Amino acid sequence: MNRKVAFYTLGCKLNYSETSSIGRLFNQAGYNTVDFTDTPDVYVINTCSVTENADKKCKKVVKEALKVSPNAYITIVGCYAQLKPKEIAEIPGVDMVLGAAEKFQIIDHITDLTKQPKTLVYNQPVSEANEFVPAYSFGDRTRTFLKVQDGCDYSCTFCTIPLARGASRSDTIENVLEQARQIAGSGVKEIVLTGVNLGDFGIRNGQREDKFFDLVKALDEVEGIDRIRISSIEPNLLTDEIIEFVATSKRFVPHFHIPLQSGSDKILGLMRRRYKRALYADRVASIKAIMPDCCIGVDVIVGFPGETREDFVDTYNFLNGMDISYLHVFTYSERENTLAAEMTGAVPGSTRADRSKMLHILSDKKRRAFYEGQLNKTEEVLFEGDIKDGFMHGFTRNYVKVKAKYDPVLVNELKTVHLTNISPDGDVEITEAVEVLVH
Repeated sequence: MNRKVAFYTLGCKLNYSETSSIGRLFNQAGYNTVDFTDTPDVYVINTCSVTENADKKCKKVVKEALKVSPNAYITIVGCYAQLKPKEIAEIPGVDMVLGAAEKFQIIDHITDLTKQPKTLVYNQPVSEANEFVPAYSFGDRTRTFLKVQDGCDYSCTFCTIPLARGASRSDTIENVLEQARQIAGSGVKEIVLTGVNLGDFGIRNGQREDKFFDLVKALDEVEGIDRIRISSIEPNLLTDEIIEFVATSKRFVPHFHIPLQSGSDKILGLMRRRYKRALYADRVASIKAIMPDCCIGVDVIVGFPGETREDFVDTYNFLNGMDISYLHVFTYSERENTLAAEMTGAVPGSTRADRSKMLHILSDKKRRAFYEGQLNKTEEVLFEGDIKDGFMHGFTRNYVKVKAKYDPVLVNELKTVHLTNISPDGDVEITEAVEVLVH
């Protein structure tokens, strides 16, 4: 056919893994994957709807796609497509909207690239999205995002993900291991495990059949992969056995990303989170007791309804007092069909912005302190192929971002280097003569 397809992904690592899998479906159907600007015949935009800004980004991407290829067939998939199909159908230029249960049947739906007067919408209730569809990203030689779990059974009052992705469900351990072996055979050196609620791995057909720890132990035996990274795990699901196993693992790296959302027990209750801050502090302390150099990232939301100045100060002081490495700060935004959107005590937008700025500054301080603690150490870095101003970057096992002069020989290579100082842009620099330090 010589038809061309381009993809654009908004949102999380899970979306990136699914976009790659959808891309392979197109390739099997005879399409050639091209860059966004290469006048494709089809655009597939995989959307997120965690924040209001993500919705606006979707509309902007559609507009830009039409500038590049005015006659292209534009299909929208992902969380936004499941939650607000009618709203997307009204965006000028959109030809098709596919919900959560339909996105992996995209080739069956795109049978004719003729643009119709009315947008086609295929969107079943999210309860129909009850099968687990495997996915992993492809094209980055350095790392692959491997989807092992989807959906969520939690009911956090701010979150639309259960409405967009359905109930918790997982792949089998055997299937995950087979995909990991395929990834290893492609030359990728690092796998990042992804899911909506990763620690809830093991549910199939509504029944729990395995635990996440079972998967971790099995993956540690897969040959050909140097590193396995856990993308994010709820504090109440991060058990001592997982922490202790990672500390002595052959492949799992000392890096945890653990959502907190608030350091105020009052706000955690309003959010319907499944822990209090004491448990979170205990998880951090347990990690640091046996892995002092472990990197710990934190998700936190500011401006949740009812969050007073005192509640925010509680959160700030709690985070400031913990041995963590960086923050991902989210400014609360109201989402339709969530309990939080109906709550009283809305925080003014300007206050939300001020609190967000304070936590971003705290994150910078935490990251720098963590990096300073890694200086003068010898670490193994996995270098990536991106080039900026003549430099390339890579990451240590514990997620320190390292900067070095570009050398094509280093791309997708693990090299032992000496961390020397922090550059003005905040990355860690190494001794220039990298080859001298190679073991």
